[in-house]
Amino acid sequence: NGSNYFIWKYLPSLPAAAIFALLFFAITAAHSWKIYKTRLWFCIPIVVGGFMEFIGYAARIACHNDTSKLGPYIIQQMFILLPPVIFAASIYMVLGRIIVAVHGEEYSPIRPSRLTKTFLIGDIVSFYIQGGGGGLTAVGSRSTGSNFNFALAGKWIIIGGLVLQIVIFGLFCVTARTFHKRYESNLASMTTVWGEWKQMMHILYFASGLIMIRSLFRVVEYVTGEDGYLMTHEWPLFVFDTVLMFGVLVLFFFYHPSLI
Repeated sequence: NGSNYFIWKYLPSLPAAAIFALLFFAITAAHSWKIYKTRLWFCIPIVVGGFMEFIGYAARIACHNDTSKLGPYIIQQMFILLPPVIFAASIYMVLGRIIVAVHGEEYSPIRPSRLTKTFLIGDIVSFYIQGGGGGLTAVGSRSTGSNFNFALAGKWIIIGGLVLQIVIFGLFCVTARTFHKRYESNLASMTTVWGEWKQMMHILYFASGLIMIRSLFRVVEYVTGEDGYLMTHEWPLFVFDTVLMFGVLVLFFFYHPSLI
């Protein structure tokens, strides 16, 4: 548009953004229908996260024709950065549901009533840290003449939030695995729920792995900086974030918590 200022290090792909905006909209609508049908309201965070992804990629469409627009840039940055934290909230609640469904409270290192709250608190803290860091980064992208580097501060705050998310998720995986092993060793009297329980635990592990890989990618992306390979090329975002998060939504649609 004639502007000499560009926020982006590349031109966002219009086809890729449009395709994934449509895909996230479709899978989110499908999850909304599933929640309405099953009345499992604790799955609402999945829909919220999916809708945020849709908005994020829709904003990238707007960015394609003008890479100097700050509004769409901030929207796509925040609405793609934060949804995995929200997806994690549902994963925590699914584990609690599994433990209660199989009457395995005594085998969990944390009581189900506290398990969800404990990890959700950490999740919320991580969410606000990453959101705050994203806000500072957005401010820094337009700030000139200031002695304080908002963008740099925002970058390291985001990294801190991502590392916290990884630590929390790691502790959650240890908790889930501990319950799994304890319950499996005492399963003889509960074989009626074995198939569903085992399947859903594997789904949790797989979804957790996808979110963990994505979070590690984001940490490396921010550590290497705005001139690093990951921020100057678009394909890593789609491979290590977009596809993985879409995979989480697809996974939980076909292996829905209502199976337990």
